[in-house]
Amino acid sequence: MKVNDHLLNLSDSYLFSAIGQKVKEYRLKNPDCKIISLGIGDVTRPLVDEVVRSMEEAVAEMAAASTFRGYGDEQGYLFLRQAICGYYAKKNVCLHEDEVFISDGAKSDLGNILDIFSEDNTVLIPDPSYPVYADSNMMAGRNIVSAKGNIENGFLPLPDPEIRPDLIYLCSPSNPTGAVYTREELKLWVEYALSNSAVILFDAAYEAFVHDPSLPTSIYQVEGAKECAIEFCSLSKTAGFSGVRCGYTVVPQELVRDGVSLNRLWLRRQTTKFNGVSYIVQRGAAAVFTYAGLAQVKENIAYYMENARLIAQKLDQLGIWHVGGENAPYIWLKCPDSMSSWDYFEYLLSSFQIVGTPGAGFGAQGEGFFRFSSFGSRENILEAMARLS
Repeated sequence: MKVNDHLLNLSDSYLFSAIGQKVKEYRLKNPDCKIISLGIGDVTRPLVDEVVRSMEEAVAEMAAASTFRGYGDEQGYLFLRQAICGYYAKKNVCLHEDEVFISDGAKSDLGNILDIFSEDNTVLIPDPSYPVYADSNMMAGRNIVSAKGNIENGFLPLPDPEIRPDLIYLCSPSNPTGAVYTREELKLWVEYALSNSAVILFDAAYEAFVHDPSLPTSIYQVEGAKECAIEFCSLSKTAGFSGVRCGYTVVPQELVRDGVSLNRLWLRRQTTKFNGVSYIVQRGAAAVFTYAGLAQVKENIAYYMENARLIAQKLDQLGIWHVGGENAPYIWLKCPDSMSSWDYFEYLLSSFQIVGTPGAGFGAQGEGFFRFSSFGSRENILEAMARLS
């Protein structure tokens, strides 16, 4: 018996697990301190009324023999897939329900989608980026190359014609930087993928936070993207489902490689390895896309974006360079006084009891930078900013 020794190439612990352990150790030594977390991107606002009502009705259905449901479709219930197609139609994107796959969140599918691709593929990953992208591919032993983000390109790297990848990860709005690609910039990526017969794995988990109508919220708003892109989305941040778990992945029928439909491959993989998301959760998810649900969800998003504005305003007052926060819930800042990102983490925790996320945890290009999250209560955001002053 041999273990998968590719996992030995990973860091000892996942970024947010390491942060959690450091905070736990500090709390044990300082039990009376109030620690304010602007670190992990977990929501704090409760589920909206429309979602709660739908889930309560679904629980009642499950309690009666006449309406009880067992296993559902691995691809997701039709009512939810149709609701998602209707949501995309408002973006002028036409999807068929067979192209939508319901999941327990984008994080799972961003890693699981690799099952349908060869381990010999070269993967292009932005640096900095969500750790799951690199870690998932390192587990499989794939060759990873980086698209480097920096202050000069606004942490929005563009294609390098010298690199010929097979898979390309993109996230817009970006986690961790909060930067958002324009339609013209995404068009460059689509053309690049098509010219290399590559596949873009597009993480759109934060699309609901984009309020600038000129910015795209789906890769499929770019011509040709259905022939080269798979899109992942989540209700965790959009509708507060981080503790409920539901997301979806879109695999267009037009997406074909080596004469094989990737939609068919993903369906085959899912029917073998996934039994689907619970009926109760999917009923709640469908309520998100109703008129009332979307209106209520937008109120929560506006609350978090006001938090982001307050954080950005304070950083401006303090003369600290930053990006993000305008169309995303994250603010990406340059550590003051040339501090390393982990040193800045320790400094904020020990001096002001504020927790953020060190940029080094998102890749080599993240060193010297830091991420604040706006997913907190208004009271805590205001107190944290007062402490920073």
